[in-house]
Amino acid sequence: MRLRMLNEEQTTTIYRASLQILREIGIDVRDPDTRKRLLQEGCREAEDENILFPEQLVDRCLSTIANRFTLYDRTGALAVDTRHQVPNFAPGLNCITIYDHRTGTHRECLLEDVREAARVCERLENFDMASGLGNPGDVEPSKQALETVKTVVDESVKPLPFIAHDEVEDEEIWNYLAEVAGGWDALAERPFALDLTGPYSPLELGEEACRRLRHAAHRRLPVVCYPAMIPGTTGPVTLDGAIAQSTAEILSGLVVHQLEQPGAPVITASAILPMDMRSGGIAYGSPEYMMVGIGAVDLFDDLGVPTWIGAGCSDAHIVDAQAAAEAGMSLYLASLAGTSFIHNLGFLSAGKSGSLEMLVLADELAGGVKRLAAGIEVNDESLGVEVTRRAAKDHSFIMDEHTIQHMSRAMWEPKLFRRTSLEGWAGSGSAPLQKRIREKLEDLLEK
Repeated sequence: MRLRMLNEEQTTTIYRASLQILREIGIDVRDPDTRKRLLQEGCREAEDENILFPEQLVDRCLSTIANRFTLYDRTGALAVDTRHQVPNFAPGLNCITIYDHRTGTHRECLLEDVREAARVCERLENFDMASGLGNPGDVEPSKQALETVKTVVDESVKPLPFIAHDEVEDEEIWNYLAEVAGGWDALAERPFALDLTGPYSPLELGEEACRRLRHAAHRRLPVVCYPAMIPGTTGPVTLDGAIAQSTAEILSGLVVHQLEQPGAPVITASAILPMDMRSGGIAYGSPEYMMVGIGAVDLFDDLGVPTWIGAGCSDAHIVDAQAAAEAGMSLYLASLAGTSFIHNLGFLSAGKSGSLEMLVLADELAGGVKRLAAGIEVNDESLGVEVTRRAAKDHSFIMDEHTIQHMSRAMWEPKLFRRTSLEGWAGSGSAPLQKRIREKLEDLLEK
């Protein structure tokens, strides 16, 4: 199953526009060593000192990117694979605040919240990665990212995404992870962490991003290369224009990355964040967020570059009907986008707040999404012609051996959503979904 937002003619048109931006406008590359390397490889310096990228260099670097991206857990088992038909799910990270389910308030994220989020991610069956959701405010800024990573590693064997404040902290994190893995070679062979970095919009490759991209490539460690763009603020307000500029920025980062080490693992796609023009706030729950996300997947998939997509998040501030509707809509759309790596689950407040309750809700939704993505199996056994022959006359399908063998896989069974009769629901206490979410969350935290 595949839902495309852009056909191949449209992705080609946008790609050509991106190449034009790189060729005629260029990128503000802030790192001197990276600028020197790019000029040696055929780039030119514009009058405003931007670096202009020739199309041939971009095409050459794209040709060296591996078309498969994988992550492992710390036991060595494959956890994320962009070739999987069934999606792999990852939580969001780097939130500013936490929605505290115990008090019903939003507050600063603390290291204990990071610990609880990682513990919940470890125990949710449909999550393939773990994170701490936010930055711990009770840790000094220069140590926040490293302490977050250490805490997640303490609580979970699942692979983890991370964001460092700068290239110094980034290298400290990778050094720590290499020690955990048993050395750099072991970490590169079965990586269990993913560095999130890349250009800034509009059209800037900062010193930090250049060094992080090059360091990861040199060690053959996995990295996401993508900018965060707000259409109408840091890029064109039109969706195709936003994708074109964002793609140009991403391509510049991919060139830097692949020049350092051709074939080093990298993944990308959209971090285009539409803005509600009435409030000025980012709109994670908007249809446009999914439209640009799927469109970027279409473009980079056509280029042969592994992709991921954001979903499972909401602009709501608590886990309510809006949160469930927006998260569900985005997750089901993302599962049809042609990428099997879906992230940002657990976000509220347009990515500013993390929520353990939202993680639990997203896990339930992800279970249904995995069933949808698995598709319909068609073979002689599953077609069941013989069971029709046996059971049609006396309506005995429910007792037939074929039904007993296949019933557990034929239908997805939710853990939190209810399908009981009205009488059964009333008889069980008429508990709303949010109560069941909190009960499951407390159970996960107490295990």
